[in-house]
Amino acid sequence: MNGLFLVFFDLILMLHSVKGQNIIEQSRVSVWSPDKNIKFDFYQKGFADGKRVLYYTVQYKNKAVINESVLDLQLDNHLSESAMALKVDKHEKWFENLEIKRISNSVHDTTWKPKNGEKAEIRDYYNAANIELVKDDTSIYLMNVEIRVYNEGAAFRYFFPENEKGTYYRITAENTEFVLPENTKAWYAGWAQAPYQLLPLKNWPDKSDRPLTLQLGNGLYTSLLEAQMFDYSRTKFMLSKEKTNTIVTSMFDPADLISPFGTPWRAIMIAEKPGQLIEHNYMILNLNAPSRIKDESWLVPGKIMRVMTQTTADAKGNIDFAVKHNLQYILFDWKWYGPAFSFSSDATKVAIPDFDLPGIIQYGKEKGVGVWLYVNQQALLAQSDSLFQVFNKWGVKGVKFGFAQVGSHRWTTWIEKAIQQAADAKIMVNIHDDWRPTGEQRTWPNFMTAEGIRGNEEMPDATHNTVLPFTRYIAGAADYTICYYDKRIKTTHAHQLAMAVVYYSPLQTLYWYDKPSLSNDEPELEFWDKIPTTWDETKVVQGIPGQYITTARRKGNDWFVGTLTNNDARDLKISLDFLSKGKKYTASVYLDDLTVNTKTGVRIKKVKADSKTVLHAKLVASGGQAIWLRLMK
Repeated sequence: MNGLFLVFFDLILMLHSVKGQNIIEQSRVSVWSPDKNIKFDFYQKGFADGKRVLYYTVQYKNKAVINESVLDLQLDNHLSESAMALKVDKHEKWFENLEIKRISNSVHDTTWKPKNGEKAEIRDYYNAANIELVKDDTSIYLMNVEIRVYNEGAAFRYFFPENEKGTYYRITAENTEFVLPENTKAWYAGWAQAPYQLLPLKNWPDKSDRPLTLQLGNGLYTSLLEAQMFDYSRTKFMLSKEKTNTIVTSMFDPADLISPFGTPWRAIMIAEKPGQLIEHNYMILNLNAPSRIKDESWLVPGKIMRVMTQTTADAKGNIDFAVKHNLQYILFDWKWYGPAFSFSSDATKVAIPDFDLPGIIQYGKEKGVGVWLYVNQQALLAQSDSLFQVFNKWGVKGVKFGFAQVGSHRWTTWIEKAIQQAADAKIMVNIHDDWRPTGEQRTWPNFMTAEGIRGNEEMPDATHNTVLPFTRYIAGAADYTICYYDKRIKTTHAHQLAMAVVYYSPLQTLYWYDKPSLSNDEPELEFWDKIPTTWDETKVVQGIPGQYITTARRKGNDWFVGTLTNNDARDLKISLDFLSKGKKYTASVYLDDLTVNTKTGVRIKKVKADSKTVLHAKLVASGGQAIWLRLMK
């Protein structure tokens, strides 16, 4: 085997007679990451009763990440088999009579440039193995286990080649295990907009949403991801009822599929420091297909604010505010076309008085500000075949999907179709409520952001905000709906300022719940005025989930840095060693200071800086700090 592949396998088929039964001892495939730090082992065990089971393990620098764990799907194709006069599979477990036919290996190393992202260029580099299996009593049933091992982690999925007899597949359960080291703790969240709890692997109140970030007992960090979930049922994570320290996948409902197809990728990101999970979250994008949009010129990122009072005058007032503060979009939220939860509402007609939508769109166009419209699932379901084309003719730039039904195979495929229909009409998309991305924004970059987060609609505390970067944001862009003036905010204003750089979203909502009349054009708003929403480079300077984080992002020559603390006051040192060596910068530092004579209490301090500079951040409880670094001429 060519050593350049770094994929080694040892296929051992040893048959012994034990009390008249044959035992297949094991067949092993070892796949290493390109940097040789991660090792993924796959093997099959046979038992005295003739049944077989697939297993895997994962190690990082000889430390256990995943101990011996079962790979398993449960299928029930008996109705299709009966209807098509095929042999009915009666095995208790569908995998129990799989035989290995062939093992192949490969290396993949390419780079690609996302239209919008946290870095300008992404390397897609992994070693792979493909294990081809067949059911020993029904040769029409083929299945492959596909394995990829990156420097950032490992991933695997089950792939079903085209069935020569055309039978359909019904996956009723996925029972993939993750057996973790002792003393592992998980950042548990029971649903996509839930608060987080750091829990041991026992006595969870419910299943946990994904991604699931884990602090291993041996000091490593991992995040369990679901990637390329577009024709399947959403999978969460639950505790095994039989094994300790074990997490098992749990499908929302069965998935009815036609071959060829692959299940979503199960990915295991691995890091020595929690911030590396954030820096490497492009792995979920690499597990998805390249963009299917040929002309991406209309995909324009930007900052957006919601119009709180939907009248023509207020809309134009928001557009004027957007121009003053460099916002690219305004949003009209629900009920502009009538009761959002009623199928009788028509999303091609304005249903409120004193709301000249064509005139507003034209006014925005003249000012360089685009319009987004909220549409609830009822109208989307009834009208999506033509609705996005209508909006395109109106000059609308994007649609916010509201209260989207999620989880089931039906609604997963529906959302995927709606994203594609929007792309065909050159409409950008923001999906709200309980839905979370799985990397499909690479394939459909018109999908700009999603909620699936406990953000400022719930007004969480600062501690929650320091958990989010290491958990929800591993899945990609999130629409937190950042506020500034609302009195219900549980953090300082500098904390809210800094979130715009710590939290990635190419469509970044600012001033949620705010009105232009609440603003006194405070000087610190220049940070939001200048900040972009997509980036050339991202660095996590420091951070511990639930305690604090400092994130630095670069666009061109400018760097923006955000620091958040939890509910506690904290002193941090912020090294600027990410700056270009030998270059001088002007740093505008935005910090909490209640002695400042404004209602927001944010002071601006200007200092000179270079790559050797270390700034001191004295953070108040629930506070934060923002920095804008400009290259000196």
